[in-house]
Amino acid sequence: MIMSLLNTEEAQALLKKVLGFSKADECEVSLNGREGGNIRYALNAVSTAGDINTMDLAVTSVYGKKAGTATINEFDDASLESVVGRSEELAQLAPSNPEYMPMLGPQTFAESITFNADTAAMTPDSRATMVAKSLEVTRQANLTAAGFIENATNFSAVMNSKGLFAYDKGTGVTFSVTTRNEEGSASGYAARGFTNVKKLDTYSATKIAAGKAVSSLGAKAIEPGKYTVILEPVAATYMLENMFRFDARSAEEGRSFLSKKGGGTRLGEQLLDPKVTIYSDPFNPELPASTWSGEGLPHEKTVWIDKGVVKNLSYSRYWAQKKGVNPMPGPSNIIMEGGDATIEDMIKSTERGILVSRLWYIRMVDPQTLLLTGLTRDGLFYIEGGKIKFPVKNFRFNESPVIMLNNVDALGKPERSISVESYRSYLIPPMKLRDFTFSSLSDAV
Repeated sequence: MIMSLLNTEEAQALLKKVLGFSKADECEVSLNGREGGNIRYALNAVSTAGDINTMDLAVTSVYGKKAGTATINEFDDASLESVVGRSEELAQLAPSNPEYMPMLGPQTFAESITFNADTAAMTPDSRATMVAKSLEVTRQANLTAAGFIENATNFSAVMNSKGLFAYDKGTGVTFSVTTRNEEGSASGYAARGFTNVKKLDTYSATKIAAGKAVSSLGAKAIEPGKYTVILEPVAATYMLENMFRFDARSAEEGRSFLSKKGGGTRLGEQLLDPKVTIYSDPFNPELPASTWSGEGLPHEKTVWIDKGVVKNLSYSRYWAQKKGVNPMPGPSNIIMEGGDATIEDMIKSTERGILVSRLWYIRMVDPQTLLLTGLTRDGLFYIEGGKIKFPVKNFRFNESPVIMLNNVDALGKPERSISVESYRSYLIPPMKLRDFTFSSLSDAV
C-alpha cells in the first residue's frame, strides 16, 4: 500500500514515471493526497468518528487542442500505464477546444508556509479531548450541542511534459458547533478554522455559542425594514464570499458586478467605501495559502480593492492572451483590512440597530448587482441607546455586498472565519453598516 502523503522527492519521482508512459503531444499529471480524521457529535454525544487516508492521480493528455483526463487511485506500474492510455483514448475522442492553451514550461514557485507539524500530529485522542471540552460547556449550561471537528494534512503536486513541476503541503483544522435549549427555541453558533491547531480553543468557542443561545431566549418580533447592523465576522464572511472572484472575463462579458453598463469593467473605479481594502497574500501567517495556481502561475500578494477602488482583475492565460495583457491568477486567499473598533465600541455608538451573529441559506438573486437573499440565525439582538436591549426574531434579508460596503460606519480587527458552505477560511473584520435591508420576518431559530 502506498502512503497518502508523499514528500517533494517522492511525488516528483512518481510523476516522472507516469510521464514516461505518455505518447501524447502534451501531458500533465497531478497528484493529491490527504490524511486526517473527524468527529461528529449531536445531542451532547459523539455520533460518528473516522480517519481518512486517500491519494489519487489525474492524467491529462493532449493532441493539438483535444484533451482527455483520466483518474486513478492505484499506483502499480501496470495501473499507471493503463491510466495514461485511457487519457490518450479520451483525448482522441474529444472535440477540439478553441480556448486550449499550451502547457507552461518550468516555473519558479516560493515554498509555502501552509504546513504545521502540531496539526499534522493530531490523533483520534486529541480530537476527542477537544470535543469533550466543548461538551463540558453545553452540559453545564443545560444546552444541547451538535458539532463537527476535522483535521487534515494534504499535499498537491503537478508535473507536465514541458518541464513544469510544483509541490505544496499543508494542514488545517476546522471546528463548528451549534448549541440549543431543550425546547429548540433558542440557538447559538461558533465556527473556527486554523492552520495551527494550537490556535483552536473549542471550550471558548462553545462558550460563545452557548452564550448566544441563552441570550436568545424570549426573542421578540420587530418590524422588518432598513437598520444599522453590526455583523460579526462569521456573518460578514457569509455575505462577502460571493464577491471574491474578481474575474476579468465575466466582468468584460457583462456577467458580473464588476461589469460597467454599456460595456467594459469597473477597473479603476471607486466601487466601495474608502475604508474597504481587500487583498490576497499566500504568506499571511494567519491565513497562509498555496504559492501556485491551477494554471501553473505563481501566487503573489495582490490588492484587489484598494481603499474602495477596483485595483486588479484576474485573467486566465487564455483571456489574457485574447486581451493582450499579462495573466493573473485569481485570489489564493482573501484578507480584508479592518479598523480599531471592537464590537462593544460599535454597540455603544449605535442609537438603534441590530447585532447579527450569523447568516445562512444565502442565494443569489442578481449576479450583475450581486443582490443576495438569505436568513439570520443563531442569535439576533436589538440595540438601543448604545446597549443590547433584547433578542429579536429572525429576518429574511435582501442585500448586496456592494451596497453594503458603501455603507460602512466602522470596522474591527480582522478574524479568521470559516464558511461551512464552502469550507473556505477568510480574514474578515466585524463591521458596522448603515441601511441593511431586512425584508420580512422568519420563523427560523
